[in-house]
Amino acid sequence: MKLLLVEDEPDLSGDIQAYLGQEGYSCELASTFNTAAEKIVLYEYDCVIVDITLPGGNGLDLVRTLKKFNNPTGIVIISAKDALSDKVTGLQLGADDYLTKPFHLAELSARLQSVLRRRHFNGQKEIVVRGITIRPDENLVLIGSQPLELTRKEYDLWLFFIANPGRVLTKEAIAEHLWGDNMDQADSLDIIYTHIKNLRRKINERGEADGIKTIYGLGYKFEV
Repeated sequence: MKLLLVEDEPDLSGDIQAYLGQEGYSCELASTFNTAAEKIVLYEYDCVIVDITLPGGNGLDLVRTLKKFNNPTGIVIISAKDALSDKVTGLQLGADDYLTKPFHLAELSARLQSVLRRRHFNGQKEIVVRGITIRPDENLVLIGSQPLELTRKEYDLWLFFIANPGRVLTKEAIAEHLWGDNMDQADSLDIIYTHIKNLRRKINERGEADGIKTIYGLGYKFEV
């Protein structure tokens, strides 16, 4: 899952990014209001974690922008402001959750899981499609009762398809989702083909159909 963390405290943002990376998330950073505003317009995120007090602006205005453009991303506000009025305002604007600083990183991760389950998987902890079971909270894929061994990128790619059934995903969108700010590490978009080929092979070898269709000239689409 791809996240944007909007936080101007370097130590805190570094700790959060490192922790969420260990949890399997791809987490980009924005330390100012303007940087965050540009990113949420240009790129798609599964969830945005946003502080209220930022250099250059108020994080609540980022929430307003996301809702103005009907952006489907989840939103979790993190703030040292614990006044009831701030929490009510943030949630009324459309944020999914509000976490007051200081907080334990494990609690932030648990709240993210809850938001992402509601956003992508109808609140379910376990999704079964095409005979394949996915448990996002555990980063686990099962065929039958046995785990399907996937690389980190293959797992992220499979989850991206599962979360976007019936939607044409361009190679550029897939590369941005998998690599984020480090998209240049993909060298060329040909590597997308390689990851998809390997993912399909591993699923097919276990006797299941992957459901990934090539849309020539556009990208790929997952059909349930």
